[in-house]
Order: sequence, then C-alpha cells, then structure tokens
Amino acid sequence: MNKMRTAAWVIVVVMAGSACVPGVVNGQDQGFDFRKGFSGVAAKATPSVVFIQVEKQVPMGNMQEYLGNPFDLFEVPNNQLRQQPNRRQPGHGRQQMFRQTGQGSGFLISKDGYILTNTHVIDAADKIQVRLADGREFQAKRIGADSKTEVALIKIEGENLPALAIGDSSKLQTGEWVIAIGNPFGLKETLTVGVVSAKGRSHMGITDYEDFIQTDAAINPGNSGGPLLNIDAEVIGINTAIFSRSGGYMGIGFAVPIDLAMNIKSQLVATGKVTRGYVGVVLNPGEVTEEMAKSFGRAEAGGVLIADVQKDGPAAKAGIQSGDILIELDGKKIKDGTSFRNDVARILPNKKIDLALFRDGKVKKVTVTVGAFPDDGEAGAGEKDQPAVMDKLGFDIQDLTDEVTQQFGYGAAKGVIITQVDPGSLAEEAGLTPGMLILEVNRSEVTNVRDFEKAVGKMKNGNLLLRVKTKEGTVFVNLQITD
Repeated sequence: MNKMRTAAWVIVVVMAGSACVPGVVNGQDQGFDFRKGFSGVAAKATPSVVFIQVEKQVPMGNMQEYLGNPFDLFEVPNNQLRQQPNRRQPGHGRQQMFRQTGQGSGFLISKDGYILTNTHVIDAADKIQVRLADGREFQAKRIGADSKTEVALIKIEGENLPALAIGDSSKLQTGEWVIAIGNPFGLKETLTVGVVSAKGRSHMGITDYEDFIQTDAAINPGNSGGPLLNIDAEVIGINTAIFSRSGGYMGIGFAVPIDLAMNIKSQLVATGKVTRGYVGVVLNPGEVTEEMAKSFGRAEAGGVLIADVQKDGPAAKAGIQSGDILIELDGKKIKDGTSFRNDVARILPNKKIDLALFRDGKVKKVTVTVGAFPDDGEAGAGEKDQPAVMDKLGFDIQDLTDEVTQQFGYGAAKGVIITQVDPGSLAEEAGLTPGMLILEVNRSEVTNVRDFEKAVGKMKNGNLLLRVKTKEGTVFVNLQITD
C-alpha cells in the first residue's frame, strides 16, 4: 500500500522593517509615512488571509521525516496527536496510526469562497477547517491539488467574501518590496516585509516545475500557503518553502508566482486536475554554453539542446531531431531548459506552437501540435486519497501466491487475499476475515494489489462493493465509506 505522506507547512513571511522610505510604484510617488510603514497593505490584505487547520491520519514513524530536508516544506506545528480507539494497536501487524492536527495559511481569491494554498498544507487531509480574520469558521472542500507546483485550491461556501486583488508576477522586479501575511506558529495575521531577492529560481528540488520568487522575507512554520504581496496589496505569489538547516528562518524563502498559480487554479476549477503540454523531447542536462554551441556549429550560447526525441511524439512528427538546438518558442527567445519546460507545460494540449531551431548551420522553423503530458494530473475532489481510504476500510491485502492458493484451496481463482483485519473496523463489522479472497471491486475484476487500489480510487459516493470468495462460497460485501 502506498505510504501516506507526512505533511507540514511553512510560509514566506517578512520581519517588518523599522523604517520605510518614499518610493515610486506604477510611476507614482507613494510618499510613505515613516510612522505608518506598510499599514495600508495590512489593512487591505489581512481580511483576505485565512487560517487553515487540518486533521489527518499519519504513521507514527513518519513524524520526524521533515527534519532532514534543507528546503523545508514540512513541520509538525503542535504535535497534537490522538490515538484512534480500537485501531492500530501494537501487536496487530500494522503500523500504529495517529490523528495529527496541523495548520497553515491561505488566501481568498474570489468573493464566492475560492482559496489558494499549498498542496502540502492540505495533503491527505481528512478534514479542512478555515477561519477568517473576522473569526468566522467554515468547513472547506478540496477542489484539487497539484503536487508538481505545490498549488492547491479549496473552497468555502459564502458570499461577498473579502478576496485579494491579483497582481502580475511577470512584472515583478528584483529589489521590490514584498509583504507576507500568514499564521506562523499559529500566530494569527502576522505581517512581515522584505524584498524580491531573485526571480525564476529553479533546480531547487522542491517541486517538479520550479519558477520561484526568492525573497528574504522571514518564513516560519505555519505560514505555508499565505500570500506574498506587492506594495499595492496585490498578491504576486504563494509562500511555499524556505532554505533552512535549522527548520527556521535563514533569509531565503521561495514563493510560487501568482501567474502560474492562477493557471493551475483555472484548470482545477474546470476539471479538478491539471493537464500539461508535452512535445516529446529529452533535453540535454545543463546550459548550452558558447563552447557547447560551437560544437554544433553555432556561435551563440543559449537555447536548449535536444538529446533525444520520443518516437511518434509531437516533436518527432514535426521533424525535430536529436542534436537540434531550440532557440525560440512562439517568437520568444528560449533561455534554458527549465524555462522551456515550464512554458510548454502551461500550453494546453492540441494547440499549435512555432519553434525555431538551429541545425547544420541554419535556423529552421517548425510547427508542433502540443500533446498532453502522459499520466499527468492530480487527484481532484472526486478521487479519494488511497492510504486514507484503505485506513478507513481497516484491512490489509496482498497478491495471491501459489503458496496461499494451496493453503486456502482457491484453485485457479484470481484476486487479492486479505491478510489482516483491524478490530472495530468496517471490514470486521462486515464480516471480512483474513484468508478471504477479493475477486471484484465495484463489479470490476481485480487480479493484484495494484488493480485493487485503482478500483478503490474510482469509488463513487463512498460505496465499495466487494465480491469475495471464502471456503464456503462466493458472496458480495458492501462497505459504505464515510468522510
């Protein structure tokens, strides 16, 4: 069975400066009052920032996993653990499970209750509670999440809610003031200030698709998912991670650009998952330096070198070959492999793009019809998290082996064998016992554990109909899974 990920959260926040200086924003002199600093931004933005509290089941052995990663997405903010009654007791052959409560931040982006946050804040959560700055509390619904960018979308029911204005992260410049508001260590509505240290940070190993805004804004546990704002109180990023060797603030934090986040949001609202563009090439690692370019007969550095082309993929159909250097995408200069990959990922499948490439001393232009990235997408609201569902069922399974077949006399039957049933679980109440053979899940045949997990993942309305073979015969067992 899949191992549940232990999540914990961190947000980019900045220590408020002791003094502010006059500045020019959007061509206008702001004339800051030294005494008031960023109070205007706080007044506009604070009502839109929410406190998120989640509950989830986690294996006790995973509680300290976050300690070893210098790029810290994780925390256990309060260690409020409650052992589940009649479940995961020592000696039953299963890892002991606990209920963990955790917290993070998020922000409203629409008056009808859509909230952006980080995937790791709500990952595998059984319950998501949202509290607004005015004290109102809501149960939130998970709309979808994308672990490849750390962008997640949840929703509360309401009208005329205080939504943040959306900025343009592409116009952000290094050195600009940025403001973060969140809930570090559970301290509500904390505002901190810093500057943009760099843009387009990648190769961090934090997510699959990286284009981070780097800031010296102080990030601490409990702040993940909160907004990074410009001086006009417009959100320009989602605070996501820090570089830390101590687990706390060390002056280097990262935020997902709001332009990317809003693209993910639109897909999650429409389909509950994310679909990325795909052209079917393998990029050569590293930059195309001037020395590398000369090896291919080109005097100028830059672009991306194609190491291989997938057979029958979009690029191959367009005539792109190994050894080509891609230099432009839709008339825009290609900077490097990371930016190219991110740009292609944002393009919807079936759209045509124009690529300029260098080959044999000449520049050639080709048109590529973008495909959909294979096996992409994240679980949306309609799909259950596999470990959480299996935990609620309360039994273990394994593939049927020859030895087990002989032991139980199942002959030529195919399925998965039940090896362990938890006391007090749904499985026990339904009469399931170790040694029973599961043949079908919701009328779909299963022949191995993977088939079983896929079938459970497609479960609708919490209803799980099992066709089970016992020594006495074959029966149907219905399990009703509740949230």
